[in-house]
Amino acid sequence: MNGLPPPAPDEPSPRPENSGGGKATAGTPVSRRSGRQLFQFGLSAGVAIMLYYAVTAKVQDPLHLYLGEGIIALSILPGLRWAKQARYGLPLFEMFMLTNISTYAIPMLSAQQEITGYDADTVTKSALAVLLFQIVANVTFAYLPARPKNGKMWREEVISGGASRFLGYGMILTTIYTIVVQFTDWIPGDLTGIVRAVCYGLGMLATFIQARRWGQGELPYYDKGIFLTQVIVQVVFSWAALFLVQGITILMIALLGFVSGSRRIPILAVCIALPITALFHNGKSAMRAKYWAQSGAPQVGITDLPGFFGEWIQDGLHPPEEDASRKGSAILQRTSLMQIMCLVVANSPDKKPFLNGETYIDLPAQFIPRFFWPGKPRVHESTYRMAIYYGLQSEEDTMSTTIGFGTLTEAYVNFGFFGMAAIGFFFAFLFRKISGWASESPMLSYPGMFMVILMAWSFQTELPLSDWIGSLYQATVVALGVPFAWRNFLG
Repeated sequence: MNGLPPPAPDEPSPRPENSGGGKATAGTPVSRRSGRQLFQFGLSAGVAIMLYYAVTAKVQDPLHLYLGEGIIALSILPGLRWAKQARYGLPLFEMFMLTNISTYAIPMLSAQQEITGYDADTVTKSALAVLLFQIVANVTFAYLPARPKNGKMWREEVISGGASRFLGYGMILTTIYTIVVQFTDWIPGDLTGIVRAVCYGLGMLATFIQARRWGQGELPYYDKGIFLTQVIVQVVFSWAALFLVQGITILMIALLGFVSGSRRIPILAVCIALPITALFHNGKSAMRAKYWAQSGAPQVGITDLPGFFGEWIQDGLHPPEEDASRKGSAILQRTSLMQIMCLVVANSPDKKPFLNGETYIDLPAQFIPRFFWPGKPRVHESTYRMAIYYGLQSEEDTMSTTIGFGTLTEAYVNFGFFGMAAIGFFFAFLFRKISGWASESPMLSYPGMFMVILMAWSFQTELPLSDWIGSLYQATVVALGVPFAWRNFLG
């Protein structure tokens, strides 16, 4: 499709849907009819988005419209191929690529004030850098072969019965963490990254398992109520910080878990969640301008939440005028990855030489526990280094605020266009090999559960590479360590 090749010849042909003893697996193919329907839906949605921005886009240069549409097209292409092939259980790479629409294409096509402040050539060069990343990633993922693994670890379920029910309550840990991190300062700054990775990783896995049990009809009614309550609480409290991505990730993991267990899409739940998410996204900029302009983060108490969300709904239904919603633009600059990309492109290499890998030197340190290395670099050290280098923060500012650069911008900071191609190859290689190796693994095997965690991390677009890999590693150790301990010592 669109010039990309069919699956590599050394990969297995799709198995019948009831293969594997009836067990849902990470590589179980969806029905071809469902695949066609999903493909048609995705294609229609993609065309609708592109037509919408073809009519409404506000760009400095007509070329930017074509570049933005190209980013959208290359973002949805992997997902369309996945749906049409109807093969893989979890679309890791496909979901990762879709994030480019909201982080790069839409900000440029909407002519956000932070982007229009740069000259047309800078915006063009920034968009071309993103397109280079996408082209390399798409081609690598499409052509790279990956055979499914056959060892015991890859084919054996490690969670069943009591362990599955026990792990389901791991959601409680994430719920408590979400409340604590939003309304208290109980967690020391040096431990924030580790605690977040542990709670988030275990919580995502528990959410997926509970949703999957629901889809299989194994979740009692009272557990369904507890599950729904915790999902809503987690989403609400994560959105209280005016960051939508974590709440959306929770919803997506729950949706994927249910679909993997039931083989059907919960239409009613999707029809409820999509408009609500769109409404809050529509009012997000105005709310950030009001609540972030002074303190850099919303200071909302638990008792203030009804009024806070009521105000957000009003801004979503009736967005303020552009000027009113852009108060506090200095803070808003920190939330647009396309704006950050333009900032870096405008300064490097002419004013600020490329860092030539300097931000990657902290990556090995992420695998060493702080207990063994008290002087270990801070979790966001590479982010702070870039923020200070480009004059966005002082050393003192980094103690209280973190600016999201993202892996793509970080790649350009270090190596320019070569870095964009390299990071595209890296992520395509990572997602292709893992999804291929685990394509015949049961969903509740170690590889299957790792894919669930990796799915959650595919939405973490604002993290630099060292933070992304380090937090993924920490979450994986805990999330897979719990079933390992249960199986070997408690089971």
